[in-house]
Amino acid sequence: MSKVLIIAEHDGANLNGSTARAVTCAQGIGADSVDVAVFASDGSAVAGQVAALSGVSTVLQIDNAANEQAVAAILAPQVQALASDYSHVLVPSTTFGKDLAPRVAALLGVPQISDIMRVESATVFDRPIYAGNAVTTVEAPAGIVVGTVRTASFSAADAGGSATVEKREVSAELPSHTRFVKLETSGGGDRPDLQAAAKVVSGGRGVGSEENFKVIYDFADKLGAGVGASRAAVDAGFIPNDHQVGQTGKIIAPELYIAFGISGAIQHLAGIKDAGTIVAVNKDPDAPIFEVADFGLVADLFEVIPELEKALG
Repeated sequence: MSKVLIIAEHDGANLNGSTARAVTCAQGIGADSVDVAVFASDGSAVAGQVAALSGVSTVLQIDNAANEQAVAAILAPQVQALASDYSHVLVPSTTFGKDLAPRVAALLGVPQISDIMRVESATVFDRPIYAGNAVTTVEAPAGIVVGTVRTASFSAADAGGSATVEKREVSAELPSHTRFVKLETSGGGDRPDLQAAAKVVSGGRGVGSEENFKVIYDFADKLGAGVGASRAAVDAGFIPNDHQVGQTGKIIAPELYIAFGISGAIQHLAGIKDAGTIVAVNKDPDAPIFEVADFGLVADLFEVIPELEKALG
């Protein structure tokens, strides 16, 4: 019998959309049940959101003051304590999941399967390699399967579920050498999370400076979009690296991706290949990004953005 445990990603009040995509992956395994664990100081609100996802069997609400912040070193021993009842432990392949999953796998003494993009069977999975230019098939050995789910490869589970919420207490020895100090975020405002956003506006080296990136932020806010960037823009200091999209950044699959001043290096394209519609604006007519863009405009972004803002009213 196969049972899947998914570790929910959230901010304490709202469920991250990556969790719903992990549920879709779990359903492809053909498990007898798909449970989702919510670790928080008070996970009632998040647990309710998880319970509404179609395909979820049971929501495990683990309330503990130590879980107020998603610190991987604190969560991993608790996940290990729950894992013995399951055949699979899955987490989204986000910053949160990439931090947590290796610790869980190490505690369980099993290898980790990274970036699951397709389920072939309960133990066989496809994952991308070489910046997404090739796909390899891997088979998990006997034991609990620990994996991260490439959220760009799965659609979000529908709403309409009515899973049972169970409060659990987990007995696990928590580390004393790790503590939460503070959380710093960049960009500000109420912009959607980059990896869960339906629309993303990105800027590259062509934006020119950190000060000029304000036009990208402002346009994204008009669209209600997340803000991304190429590695060149990050390396130039225009924008913090948590906005980086690409092979060495974040892999995303928004419905709409608009790239301003991004040439389209292969490493960047690896991060957006699953986007629904790609729009590129660049002064260089030979920029590689035009080869993958659904709509391309050879123009100065500083002339195009004001015109787009006028059109948006």
